[in-house]
Amino acid sequence: MTTLRQRLLPYGLLAPGLIWLILFFVVPMYFMGELSLKTGSLESGYQLTWAWSNYTDAINDYTTQFGRAFYYAGVATILSLLIGYPLAYAIAFKGGRWKNLMLFAVIAPFFTTYLIRTIAWKTILDDSSPVVSVLKTLHLVAPDGRVLATSGAVIAGLTYNFLPFMVLPLYAALERLDRRFIEASKDLYASATQTFIRITLPLTMPGIVAGVLLCFIPASGDYVNSTFLGGTNQAMIGNVIQSKYLVVNDYPEAAALSFTLMAIILVALLLYIKFAGSEALMGDEEEAT
Repeated sequence: MTTLRQRLLPYGLLAPGLIWLILFFVVPMYFMGELSLKTGSLESGYQLTWAWSNYTDAINDYTTQFGRAFYYAGVATILSLLIGYPLAYAIAFKGGRWKNLMLFAVIAPFFTTYLIRTIAWKTILDDSSPVVSVLKTLHLVAPDGRVLATSGAVIAGLTYNFLPFMVLPLYAALERLDRRFIEASKDLYASATQTFIRITLPLTMPGIVAGVLLCFIPASGDYVNSTFLGGTNQAMIGNVIQSKYLVVNDYPEAAALSFTLMAIILVALLLYIKFAGSEALMGDEEEAT
């Protein structure tokens, strides 16, 4: 009886999470997938006609928005990594007694809603704001130019909003790093640059991958930043999906667009794992040792 109970214990611990995922992820995804293959209208109702053309139309009609979404998300993710890694490194290695305060500063934006934070950036980048005036004084912006309603404003908003999702996994990876590897590298007369490239960077790769995924995936489907910080020429695929659901009420095509976006991201991730290897996700400490 004890052995049976021990065997069932892991499944009992997994049960609440599995039930939650089934009810609030698998079931909604099933109904959304079924909806994407229907035709009709909100007034007359929708019938399941296996309309695979919804997917081809979604790709052909909104290729520009798909490309723009991945471009903005990719640039924002790279900027988040370039900003977040030094910040996480400083907190983990140089934070000292200020470490907790610095971590609180990283997560402090979460105490304000996502929408309010984005609207705040709209105020910061407004044509009459002091920030834009300084940029014009430094000739970084043309005297008659503007920052708001540009691709740069959208990327800046995405970078700011998703930066904590990059910093926290990087900090966790750096905090777990065995400092003896770094000390051994110094004992072998490796320079600081060599130590970082050969030791620190490979051992923190799981944190980098986690941060990239946490930033890139939600940024690809974001529509709030492009709505408030961009213009009609900066619309991302998330804006199209939001409009299809809430304005046009074309639910089948909106569902098809959503599935297409998820499929592209999933295929890209699987290709990365195939060519980079699973150690790119889990790290390879044996190589460092």
